[in-house]
Amino acid sequence: MYPRPFEYVAPKTLDEALAALDQTEGAKVISGGMSLLGLMKLRLLSPGTLIDIGRIPELDQIEDRDDHIAIGALVTHGMTASHALTTEHATALAQAASWTGDVQVRNRGTTCGSLAHADTAADQPAGAIACGAVMVARSVGGDREIAAADFFVDALTSALEPNEILVELRIPKEGGRSAYDKLGRRGGHSDYAVAGAAAWVRSDNGTVADARIGLTGVGTAPSLAAGATEAIIGSDGSAEAIAAAAERAVEGVTVLEDLYGSEEYKTHLAKVYVARALEQALALARS
Repeated sequence: MYPRPFEYVAPKTLDEALAALDQTEGAKVISGGMSLLGLMKLRLLSPGTLIDIGRIPELDQIEDRDDHIAIGALVTHGMTASHALTTEHATALAQAASWTGDVQVRNRGTTCGSLAHADTAADQPAGAIACGAVMVARSVGGDREIAAADFFVDALTSALEPNEILVELRIPKEGGRSAYDKLGRRGGHSDYAVAGAAAWVRSDNGTVADARIGLTGVGTAPSLAAGATEAIIGSDGSAEAIAAAAERAVEGVTVLEDLYGSEEYKTHLAKVYVARALEQALALARS
């Protein structure tokens, strides 16, 4: 199916893109187009104007900024998956990016674009939440910082305002290690997540001093697994502690039944993958 007719704008600078977005009601921003164009072809979304930021320079870099790394709006999934800064400081996000779509999607689609799309079963939101990412939303009025845990509001709904562009993802350098694991819709790590979890942990003298756990594929939006996070902090990170934390995987989460599983099945998978992500992250922290 073909999308409905639309106007196409290709600004040369970010300021031009922000001005066009601010002045055009119902406009949508496109970068890689891997998510938005699919919805448009199915006519599930029909924006009157597309604003293509794909030619704007300096948005395709991953930078070291002392206390954090910055991932620009045009950084592809492939770059996020393989860059030395992300594999070191945001392993969970890098793993999630490496399992996003297929090779063509990873070479064209962007990490920030996927996050802004806010799919309930996308991989990278869980990694962003676990790694404590901060989203930088920019409009003609300036920048606004949004914690990843607050960014995903509902299915295909983020905290971005209609006149804002997600220009950057910032990952703090907090020490600790992280990991992501999932069950894909085609088995293994293929396709969208039926259920997936990312965990970040920081150990101190054998005790889990801090942690964050992100869930995807399970609820109405990617979210922080607050109960599991609370349970693992202060523990010794043993198998028993991991199991206890996993039991609280969906505490406070609205589990969503879909074509790929019942609420009971999704709850079970959430516990399994929270445990697996914690095991992997703790193993990295101890190595």
